Amino acid sequence: MPDKSMLFIATRGSALALAQSNMVLGQCRTAFPELSFELKIIKTTGDKLQTASMAQESKSLPKGLFTKELEMALLDGGADLAVHSLKDLPTDLPTGLKLGAVGGKREDVRDVLIYRDADFWKSARRGFKAGTQVKDLPSGAVVASSSTRRRAQLLRVNPGLKVPDIRGNVATRMQKVADNPELDATILALAGISRLHFTIGTDGKLHGEQVPQGLLATVLGTDEMLPCVGQGAIGIEVRSGDDQLDRICARLNDQNTLNCVVAERAFLAAMGGGCQSPVAAHAEVSGVTLQMRVLSFADGPARQAEGARPLTEAVQLGQELAAKVKMG
Repeated sequence: MPDKSMLFIATRGSALALAQSNMVLGQCRTAFPELSFELKIIKTTGDKLQTASMAQESKSLPKGLFTKELEMALLDGGADLAVHSLKDLPTDLPTGLKLGAVGGKREDVRDVLIYRDADFWKSARRGFKAGTQVKDLPSGAVVASSSTRRRAQLLRVNPGLKVPDIRGNVATRMQKVADNPELDATILALAGISRLHFTIGTDGKLHGEQVPQGLLATVLGTDEMLPCVGQGAIGIEVRSGDDQLDRICARLNDQNTLNCVVAERAFLAAMGGGCQSPVAAHAEVSGVTLQMRVLSFADGPARQAEGARPLTEAVQLGQELAAKVKMG
């Protein structure tokens, strides 16, 4: 197949998806000035469900919630690269597609507790002081999250919490905490907050163009809230067997980040779970070694394991730790 001079990058239309896709678009245009690249915005099943009523939130969600329509565009030739938050990309990809690269260095993998500022809201709505940790929240406090992994870890740290589901993008979830007295807090990824150019001040206050007034943020350590597989990484999915796309991906890829997410995704695949499974994993590169910690609530009580292998054995590391967790 001859090389294309115009290539399309498929993306969702959310603010975070566009921020990430524009980062990749910039990388492509810098690395390949002789080619033309354009974004193609595609609405996914997940985007449609974001607007579903709260009454539907307890229902199970379909596989590939934020990826299926983008993958269809790749397969039918309507797009050439698809940009995903890697945490949303299933480990079992459709025949003919592959994870071609990760777009740049991984962002901070930690999660953030978002809650109302007691000094700002006074007695109007319940709030908390700056620096509040999950363990500090009173019994019965409501911390909403759409992630089974986050809900399980919240209850592990503070069993007295209520952890209902929540829908919406980053800005929407922040607004829900600000507006709804029945919600005390939510959990968001620091990577998403950073890519949207929101900042957390030294006083704990959250700043940004779409950030409601009166919100505080506490960054949670990975010992307390281990991230989900692929968190903070941008995945670039492409068609298999396309030499031009392989060359492009080779220039975009950050190898250390790829090694880490390959290990994490191998763990998730070996656990037999999808993006919504109550499992967590975090791999880091140390010299020529890959180290990883994993956690699973898939069969009830928390089970955890850790290990290390050479960088070239990322898949084996993920599979080994999955076996350890399954053995208990």
